[in-house]
Amino acid sequence: MAEAARYQATCDPVQHDADRDRRRQREKEDGRPEERPPQMALDHAPIVAIVPAPPPRPILAPMPITHWMSWEGGVDLVACTRPGLSMPNVILHLARLVHTPIGSAPAGMVLYQPDPAAPPVVMGFVSTDAKLAAWFGPQIFAGTPFEKAPALTGKITIQIAAERCSSRVEVSGHVFEATLSQLGPAQLIHRAPGQPMPFAQQGLEAAAAKAEVKVDGKPLAITLPPLSIGGGPAALLAATGIYAR
Repeated sequence: MAEAARYQATCDPVQHDADRDRRRQREKEDGRPEERPPQMALDHAPIVAIVPAPPPRPILAPMPITHWMSWEGGVDLVACTRPGLSMPNVILHLARLVHTPIGSAPAGMVLYQPDPAAPPVVMGFVSTDAKLAAWFGPQIFAGTPFEKAPALTGKITIQIAAERCSSRVEVSGHVFEATLSQLGPAQLIHRAPGQPMPFAQQGLEAAAAKAEVKVDGKPLAITLPPLSIGGGPAALLAATGIYAR
């Protein structure tokens, strides 16, 4: 029992501190230096992990804006129906919802010119709102070949899944369907005016490795050019974004 009591006393932090203070007082009165337990010498200096600071992000200078549009749920496709064409003859740029200063509605751009030497079968800005369709050309696409594109009314349907997306537009008596699959990771993009369009572009883009198009229910043979008319991948999911100038 006595041995257990002594063990308990040595384990009691309060008792331990009191014993230490009494010992120090006796050593001070006797003129003897306090005996301290030996310290273990370090074989080497402590290792300190130094993590380099990330490089500063570029700060975009403020840009005065007079015209803008934003969207959500965009499915964009630019394609050629034969190799060697200098310009794509199929464009299906469509979004579930487009916002502008004059209103919001499903909208986009359609070009279908199967014979590059003949006028397009369908070409223009399309929306469920005719006023919105007429707004895009002179406001956003001024100074481009699309500035005077016709305003078309039509029905747009967008579907988005984890690794694929699709668009369907009924316009000018035709039905165009685009299915993009094998989507890559989303990328945050910023393209300054002139790269190559005259407006700034910002948004999220996920490039597609595979694209299929149907016109009036029939598959259309296509090839994808290296870049779209906007400077990005030819086939992509544009989950959200903005054009501004």
